Amino acid sequence: MTTTNVLPMIKGVHDTPLEEYFTSGHRTCQGCESALVMKLMVKAAGPRTIVLGSTGCMYVANTTYYSTPWVVPWMHTQLGSSGSAATGTAAGLKALMSKGKIKEEPINVIAFCGDGGGADMGLSAISGALSHQGYNLLILMYDNESYANTDIQISGSSPWGANTTFTPPGKVHRIMNQRWKKNMAPMMAVGHPGVRYVATGCASYAVDMMNKVRKALNIGGPTFIHTYDPCPKGWDFDPMYSHEVGMLAVETGIWVQYEIEEGVLTLNGPSRMLAEGRRKRKPVFEFLKRQGRFAHFTDEDVDYFQSRIDEMWEKWWLPGIIPIAKEGGDLTMGPREVL
Repeated sequence: MTTTNVLPMIKGVHDTPLEEYFTSGHRTCQGCESALVMKLMVKAAGPRTIVLGSTGCMYVANTTYYSTPWVVPWMHTQLGSSGSAATGTAAGLKALMSKGKIKEEPINVIAFCGDGGGADMGLSAISGALSHQGYNLLILMYDNESYANTDIQISGSSPWGANTTFTPPGKVHRIMNQRWKKNMAPMMAVGHPGVRYVATGCASYAVDMMNKVRKALNIGGPTFIHTYDPCPKGWDFDPMYSHEVGMLAVETGIWVQYEIEEGVLTLNGPSRMLAEGRRKRKPVFEFLKRQGRFAHFTDEDVDYFQSRIDEMWEKWWLPGIIPIAKEGGDLTMGPREVL
């Protein structure tokens, strides 16, 4: 295993590095949280970083006529190949260093993918990457809950009932997406017991997210972070509210912030306060009403959505992580047919 970085934790906004390694030149949508994730990710990692991006919003929007906002070395890889690209790059660096072809030093390898390229098409490649313990790499899945690059089609991460171009509400069937969101980060943690660090993040909590990137790069071996990225275009809200929508997802309990380090789970920020009863969860309606993708919801739909979030916090063994009931608790995991 090659040398890992020793990146200090960021104590607050004023302790954040001033240097930018994801700069101007991209053409992401106004208010794009995924672009902010890229900015924070590489700001935390620093200049000795290689970034690998699979096809998706953050590839297409960040490469235009031979220009790119990436200041660090960057490479495009295909839609489901973030895990393969990460493993190949980390293995190549390790081989070159062991043969004395390049200086032995900590070089960060970060591969990013969207939810379509990660939770769906790239799942096997990510699993393969996380199974190879001898390589230092981070895979970051930015999740805007759709195939946003190709006109907002449904993905395995799209929430129940969401209006996408493949699941438009109609007169006969109002709720077309009957599936609940795929539970990606816990699947990676539980399914790959050798992985030393798995976390969830959100750019609305920038310092927390940057520290998670640094922890993943410091600890060594393959690591995984799943970020939650409000998308003004796909979710249909005013771009000025991206930051607020991300915070609402956490405050309503829909998105749970945590990290699993060396097999130890720690809830972070508002999620920890919600679990400890120090803060009350906001109603999911406050999150849903801000987005046009849920404009077709009736009161009954909102109540159902709320019931599933309540169930996650009150009946799951660990909220947001293990969808198995505590003793004496029954789960209603099946889809609900709604006309």
